[in-house]
Amino acid sequence: MPPVKRAWPRAQALSANDLPWLVRHNAGRCVLCGACTAACTFGAIEAGLPPRGASAAEREARREQGRDAGEARRPVIVQKAEAAHACTGCGMCEKVCPAGAIRPVRNADNRWGVLSRTAGGCGPARRGGRGGRSVVETPPRERTLDAVVIGRISQMTDPALDSERHTFELRSPLGRLLRPGELPLRVEGGRLALAGETPPVRWIYPVIFSDMSIGALSTRAWEALALAVAYLNEECGIPVRMSSGEGGVPTRLLESERLRYFILQIASGHFGWNRIIESLPRMKADPAAVLIKVGQGAKPGDGGLLPAAKVARHIQAIRGVPGATLHSPANHQGLYSIEEAVQKMHLSMNAAFGFRVPVAVKCAASATSVSVYNNLLRDPYHICGGFFLDGMLGGTGAAYAVSLEHTGHPVVSGVRDCYRAAAGQGLQGRIPLWAGGGVGMNGDAAADAFKLVCLGADGVILGRLLLQLLGCVGNEHGRCNACNTGLCPVGICTQDERLVRRLDVDRGAQAIVDYMRAFDAELRKLLAPVGNSSLPVGRADALVATRREVADRLGIAYAC
Repeated sequence: MPPVKRAWPRAQALSANDLPWLVRHNAGRCVLCGACTAACTFGAIEAGLPPRGASAAEREARREQGRDAGEARRPVIVQKAEAAHACTGCGMCEKVCPAGAIRPVRNADNRWGVLSRTAGGCGPARRGGRGGRSVVETPPRERTLDAVVIGRISQMTDPALDSERHTFELRSPLGRLLRPGELPLRVEGGRLALAGETPPVRWIYPVIFSDMSIGALSTRAWEALALAVAYLNEECGIPVRMSSGEGGVPTRLLESERLRYFILQIASGHFGWNRIIESLPRMKADPAAVLIKVGQGAKPGDGGLLPAAKVARHIQAIRGVPGATLHSPANHQGLYSIEEAVQKMHLSMNAAFGFRVPVAVKCAASATSVSVYNNLLRDPYHICGGFFLDGMLGGTGAAYAVSLEHTGHPVVSGVRDCYRAAAGQGLQGRIPLWAGGGVGMNGDAAADAFKLVCLGADGVILGRLLLQLLGCVGNEHGRCNACNTGLCPVGICTQDERLVRRLDVDRGAQAIVDYMRAFDAELRKLLAPVGNSSLPVGRADALVATRREVADRLGIAYAC
């Protein structure tokens, strides 16, 4: 009877070449300081000894020098061939190495798409923050905005403005605007006077910092954003606003004058609202607005998720929860219809602040966005003060990769459809439209903002761009993108005290301030050739498309 042939037990074992990133280590340049292994938050590398007599050349050299074959061997850096400790390509090892002896390299031959979902991997493919699931060198997903350019350049018939000397009015409303016939006016002594209350309105800069909660971000990262917002408002004259995200706000901020720069968000999990309610009697200023998040465009159907590893003690205190994984329902449990949403806003959120604070709604861009917007426009109470549309290209650290890549709706068409629907009824501008999801994805946020404004948005929402300014190394090619793990190598999306200390708050805030000042100058330079002194909301005649299908879908001119 022939012997039974057995498979070699290591044939199915993982090797480093199965992983998305390879760690290249030059042992000849290494100074054995151990900085790389200490800096690697994912445990992807370790110090090890090569096999005794690893090479014939080494053995020959030992014999020529008369050294003992048992002499101590020189340690080398070894990459772990484990899915749970796969290198993410963050490059921290390269940054801290004093000799330039180590660096991560993309591996085009990886099998990560399959291995990451197996029992030996990480379960369902999860990663945070970016779009584009590929880990090889491929270009990011093409955006609709990239096929739209500014085409109306005024010359002799309608002269352009001087961007350096002209005065521009860059303000957008946050709050319900009434038509002239709806204003409660009366004549007293030959002068107009208000005969009743009007909805609260804030005139702010056309940029809102997206809702990223304390918990999703580290306290230092959130503090850097808040510090930048305060400086932009008080020193630069750029009145941007920041959404708190679903996770509460520190009591010190709630009871300070700077609360007026922040939008308090209430989402499906209601995290952090106990502390907000308790602070109401001691608030020195009203918040800029209250935002009810119904859905998020980057992960429709998923809801938020904060892993237990990121629910540190201070997060538990702010949110009023135990140290466990926190999951926000995908749908707001208290809102089952548009009419009910309006009533809830009227009876709770708006009344809580004495009807002095506008209340806005955030929804995922979808095929029903126009229906929701139309119902809010017809709200007889004039309560809804903003409609925030979130597109599929938005970043998130809580969504599964399959949700990020295969669900959602582009925000561009959502904004355009809503604006055209309102304009068809003569109601454009009554409820401000704010667009987010992929704005500034290529680094040029001012151009993206100008195009979205021309398509009908009153302003834009920035999120992932701010994290890049803080030092995030993730990108659309699959680098890092481990926001959900709590092991962020640059201290942005982690609660680990050792990692959080890597983030310089002042330097991060300064980078955001510098970018927003550049954004302001670039936005003015785009307004000038169009001939507008204020934001050209709905001025689609200023745009042209370089693709026929984009022109037809958005209703703008086509230029081949």
